[in-house]
Amino acid sequence: MSRLDASDRPRGRPGLRALARLWPYMRPYRARLFLALSALLVAAAAGLAMPIGVRLVIDQGFSADNTAAIDRHFLLLFAIAVVLALFSALRFYLVAWLGERVVADLRDAVYAHVLRLGPAFFEVTRSGEVLSRLTTDTTLVQSIAGVNLSITLRSVVTLLGALVMLTLTSAKLTGVILLVIPLVLVPVLVFGRRVRRLSRETQDRVASASAMAGETIGAIEAVQAFTLEAHQAHRFHDAVERAFEAAQHRIRLRSLLTVLAITMLFGSVVFVLWLGAQAVIEGQMSAGELGQFLLFALFVAASAASLSEMWSEVQRAGGAIERIVELLDAPLEISAPANARRLPAPARGELAFSQVNFAYPARSEINALSDFTLAIEPGETVALVGPSGAGKTTVFTLALRFRDPNSGLITLDGVSLRDADPQAIRERIGIVPQDTVVFAGSVLENIRLGRPSANDQAVIEAARAAGVDAFVADMPQGYETFIGERGTRLSGGQRQRIAIARAMLKDAPVMLLDEATSSLDAHSERLVQQALETLMADRTTVVIAHRLATVLRADRIVVMDGGRIVAIGSHEALRRDNELYAHLAALQFDAS
Repeated sequence: MSRLDASDRPRGRPGLRALARLWPYMRPYRARLFLALSALLVAAAAGLAMPIGVRLVIDQGFSADNTAAIDRHFLLLFAIAVVLALFSALRFYLVAWLGERVVADLRDAVYAHVLRLGPAFFEVTRSGEVLSRLTTDTTLVQSIAGVNLSITLRSVVTLLGALVMLTLTSAKLTGVILLVIPLVLVPVLVFGRRVRRLSRETQDRVASASAMAGETIGAIEAVQAFTLEAHQAHRFHDAVERAFEAAQHRIRLRSLLTVLAITMLFGSVVFVLWLGAQAVIEGQMSAGELGQFLLFALFVAASAASLSEMWSEVQRAGGAIERIVELLDAPLEISAPANARRLPAPARGELAFSQVNFAYPARSEINALSDFTLAIEPGETVALVGPSGAGKTTVFTLALRFRDPNSGLITLDGVSLRDADPQAIRERIGIVPQDTVVFAGSVLENIRLGRPSANDQAVIEAARAAGVDAFVADMPQGYETFIGERGTRLSGGQRQRIAIARAMLKDAPVMLLDEATSSLDAHSERLVQQALETLMADRTTVVIAHRLATVLRADRIVVMDGGRIVAIGSHEALRRDNELYAHLAALQFDAS
């Protein structure tokens, strides 16, 4: 898998083609889209009717003896302006809502897909790049899927209609309508500040959702190991929905601004025309020169300028859509087969490796595991020892099915991992990693990640069993204390005990312990070791450890070197009969 960067994207003119990828996200809202287009056509028709109405008033309605008719004509013109304003506001609200809704759904879809991508994807893709596509790029898409799309369609319809009408009109008047611009700027300036404030609030909420995504993506293996994909996706969905709610307030205000601006604009136009009509009655100017050409010329100029601006926006949004689509199209390295086999119930906790060979893609010439065969019985504790790079962590990676072996077979309770749903596999495996991942939130929330459905009492019992209560008692809000992003307010040993409590709460039949006491001082290690004995009881446990207490209590010790098993036995037997283990024991156990 290659890095996703600009060099990987196709060249050319992607804008309009890329927009087609938005249709699946717009399709569920077809009715609202149809209503928005209908409002657009009504508003465009009302706008184009305005100059025609002006001409009719001028050509047919001016008479000193028919002032009441003139008043009625002008009231009709103002009514057309109101219709235009209302349907323009309706059009704006609907398409802006559609843009926000489509992007919210798009963010949900991208994030849910990213959570399911395997470690290989994140080895070559920076998390900041992923976050940029989730936030900045989707914001660009939001504009083209909503407001800018509406402006583009409106400008096309208005431009074509105005061009047709200009061919039928004699041009003598110029620029009179520009007098109304100051009247339009007043409501724009008054409401603009509130719109900007609400826009910032929306961006802040989007940024909050992005921060949550960055934290989760940075701990993707822990999320997948605890099968938290759906849980984290739901949290992100809630954050995106809060951003959508803030955007709705902004949309309502901009809709009101649209009503006021268009009403003031065309109300002023009607007033200018009325002044011109008075001049016609007085013989100061001809009726045919009064209004029609001026308004259509203004429509043409505004529409052309708008289309020019929107085309550049389409290009920007097209590039953003491509970047987002790259994430959506990124293949799942590990996925459930079409007819996944169900793991037997109740779970036994039997884990077996048979002639497994595996090499990481980045180091394909070197096997991380070679002909690895190991059967771990239910309830058995097996310790993996060996020098760095021996393949111990790779055993855990394959057991959790973060990757598949190049050859060989791995089974859980007699079912091949390739034939089972990865989530079902991970639900039966608990893990205490060497580098504990702690999320921003309270102690209680972090432990509950082991089993999100657990009640507070169950969480606290797991915390006590892991010795967490020993340091929580000194915290100002107890279990509700905020511990900072990545647990910055905790020591390494405290984070480790939270990880153990999490595993206890999960209560899985198979437990993987990766240097579970590596970050603890002597006092904490004694406390946690007692908790680990409780955790390991009646469970299949695989331990990567160099600590004396853990290794001595293992039913079997597996010595690994260069991805191979070189010896299996008890501590005393291996120390006596295996040179590598004797050397490790001299370094690790004698030193202790």
